[in-house]
Amino acid sequence: QVQRVESGGGLVQTGGSLNLSCVVSGIDFRVITVAWYRQAPGKQREWLATIINDRRKNYAESAKGRFTISRDNAKKTVYLQMNSLKPEDTAVYYCNYAYDNKWSANWGQGTQVTVSS
Repeated sequence: QVQRVESGGGLVQTGGSLNLSCVVSGIDFRVITVAWYRQAPGKQREWLATIINDRRKNYAESAKGRFTISRDNAKKTVYLQMNSLKPEDTAVYYCNYAYDNKWSANWGQGTQVTVSS
């Protein structure tokens, strides 16, 4: 009964910021890897960033420089801080997790991010 909930999306103007949250409960949060993805209408799901621990982070080219992934193990939460947002960042943002190198086969509801021009 692992629960995974994304939140923090909303409507923001070009140049604004949002901090997305991904809470994963019902599992040993300290040992899981978490990744952020997004999917815009009519497009494939796009990987953005992965965090294995506080020191191991990977970013897609589309996320480098503007997005920062982090985690708070005490709060069982992974964050995606997004700055200097652009209209092309408009999408539904999802998180997923892996335990012992096995990714969850399920996806949550995601959180909508809309950037107005």
